[in-house]
This record gives sequence, C-alpha cells and structure tokens, in this order.
Amino acid sequence: WFLSAPQLASAGTFRVVKEPLAFLRVLEWLFAIFAFATCGGYSGGLRLSVDCANKSESDLNIDIAFAYPFRLHQVNFDAPTCEGKRRETLSLIGDFSSSAEFFVTIAVFAFLYSLAATVVYIFFQNKYRENNRGPLIDFIVTVVFSFLWLVSSSAWAKGLSDVKIATDPDEVLLLMSACKQQSNKCLPVRSPVMSSLNTSVVFGFLNFILWAGNIWFVFKETGWHSSGQRHAADTMEKQSSGYNQSGYNQDSYGPSGGYNQPGSYGQVGDYSQPQSYGQSGPTSFANQI
Repeated sequence: WFLSAPQLASAGTFRVVKEPLAFLRVLEWLFAIFAFATCGGYSGGLRLSVDCANKSESDLNIDIAFAYPFRLHQVNFDAPTCEGKRRETLSLIGDFSSSAEFFVTIAVFAFLYSLAATVVYIFFQNKYRENNRGPLIDFIVTVVFSFLWLVSSSAWAKGLSDVKIATDPDEVLLLMSACKQQSNKCLPVRSPVMSSLNTSVVFGFLNFILWAGNIWFVFKETGWHSSGQRHAADTMEKQSSGYNQSGYNQDSYGPSGGYNQPGSYGQVGDYSQPQSYGQSGPTSFANQI
C-alpha cells in the first residue's frame, strides 16, 4: 500500500498534467490558495486623531484594529469626549462575516477538490475512465463550483465595498461625540490598507473563469460527449450511404444502360455474321452447276 517516490513517479502518468483538464485543475488549486489566503489571513487597522480645545484631553493616536471575518460591530475602541477626563467606548458598524466566510469556505473546498482531482488524474486515470461515473461526477462538481465561485465572489465584492465604507476614517470620526463640536479637531492619521482584500476578489473571479472554462474539458470525458460524437458519425454515414444509393452513383452507362448494351454494338449482329455471304453464295452456285 505504501509506495516510494520513484514508484509513485513510475505509476503516475505525469504527462496528464500537460493536458488542459489536469493543467486547469492545478491552476484552480493554486488560485484557490491565493483566494482564501488573501481574504482569510487579512488583518488591518486605522488610526485617528482627536485634538480637543483643552490639549490635556486630546488623544492623537486612536488605533482601531480589525480582521477577518469582519464582524465590525464587535470591534470596540475608546475615544475622548473632550469633556474632562471622561472617555467613551464606541464600536464600528456592520457585520460582514457571512459573505467573507462564504467566500473562504468555497475557496477551501475548491482547493481540496482540485487537489484530489489532480491526484486522481495522475495516479488513477485508468480507473477514472473505466466507466462513465467518474467523469459525470467530475462534470457535475465542476458546474456547481463554477456557480458557487460566481455567487461567492459577487457577494464578497459587495461585502468588501461595505467594509471599506464602514472602516473609512472619515466615517468613523462621525461616530465620536467630540468630533461634533467645532472647537475640536478630528483628523484621520492612517487609513486601512485593502490591497490584499482587493486581490482576493480578483482571484475569486479568476477562479470562476477557470472552473467555467474547465467545464468543456470535463464534459469531453463524459459519455454524453461520446454519444454525441457517435450520433454525428452515424448521421454522416447515413448521409453518405444515401448519396451512394442515389441515381448519380448508379451505373447509368453500365450493363443495364441504354448506351452500353452489348446487343447494340458489341454483339455480332446481322452485318458480322459470316453466313450471309460466306456460305449461301457458293452453295447456290455449286447446285446450279
């Protein structure tokens, strides 16, 4: 049951990876890693500054940190009220965990399935193609994942847009009571960096394109494609046999035709019979003698 690396290399047909079906599965595996890593591993923050009229009450470094799965309503921070030493505890607005977790879940399952399918293509290709069950399951799963990638990527793109709004420093400053007073100065010091989250959305839609493009190559492995090819071949064969049996392929000038009948010019006719002049003439003349 346990094979060494050389045995695995000899047993597995690694040339399959060069074919579009397996090659796209490898790309799907890699892109799924990038998708859930850039989203699920995110952590960021922003920094605000509140400069009160009374400088002793100011706080110039208010740090707010947040991370995946973006339950922002659970992110609390303290801010000065510029009314003595009293401070207030505030929280960000919104819960965007559903779209983020859905996206990461699809990415993880796509990663696992792509890895398993690639192993089957390489080491169990004969069993995969023994009957139609393997390709059919592969085809159905590919179609389902294509749809799920489209839905999850679209949902996460909308969720990310809402996260950007909820963590915008200008929007967060509006939550502070001290910033509603003209005598106090509230400024954003640092905005959150969202580049990795933007990348996750891009990888999400790239995964959709890969999975949707791979539907055709998986379909070619199913019996549906084979039966379609056989039906097309049978149709062409029937059409060609129909042309062979038509009047244009019959021996119009053959033995049964009007222009190639042996009796007309090929048989020995009245003009070529030797009895006409070779026998009757001399016999009559001898009798008369």
